[in-house]
Amino acid sequence: MRTLTILIVLVLIAAGVGLYVVFSGSYDVTAIHPHGSLVAWAAGTAVDNSVRRHAKGITVPPLGSTAQIATGFLHYNEMCVTCHGAPGILHSEIGEGLYPPPPDLQEAIKDWTPAELFWIMKTGFKDTGMPAFGSTHSDQELWAMTAFALRLPTMSPGQYDSLRVAAGLPKTEGGDDDKSEAMPEHHEGNY
Repeated sequence: MRTLTILIVLVLIAAGVGLYVVFSGSYDVTAIHPHGSLVAWAAGTAVDNSVRRHAKGITVPPLGSTAQIATGFLHYNEMCVTCHGAPGILHSEIGEGLYPPPPDLQEAIKDWTPAELFWIMKTGFKDTGMPAFGSTHSDQELWAMTAFALRLPTMSPGQYDSLRVAAGLPKTEGGDDDKSEAMPEHHEGNY
């Protein structure tokens, strides 16, 4: 009985501290100060586990056709570069001011499977600035974005610029002048 009483008291104290933090405004929610290590760990772990759980069972279609990559590039260039940057392109001031900071997708893509990337793009993340593109894009468009994103880790600035030029867009200021660079080959499981 004594153990149960102690447990109840501890739960009430924890609830009281939680309510104090919520109602007092003492927790810093600004985008200029990072979360403490415990909150950052809890949020990161929740994201990783949620993505993996919800992406299970998603059937990945064939990815990597030239048309699919071109479509994915157009959507990425229009909507993602601002926050995530691209080969040879830094993210914008908007991306700089977000917290948590948007990942550099040339590196972060390697941590996710195609199904997980698709799910992330489709559903977004709460309180991060990552929108849910599923309400504005078809699954076919989202798979094209996924196919393009899978190319980012091996794509050079010149290859990205070649896609810009092929789409009728101006070259970036920092891109290579060599347009002869071929797009990297994509092999299933090479992400």
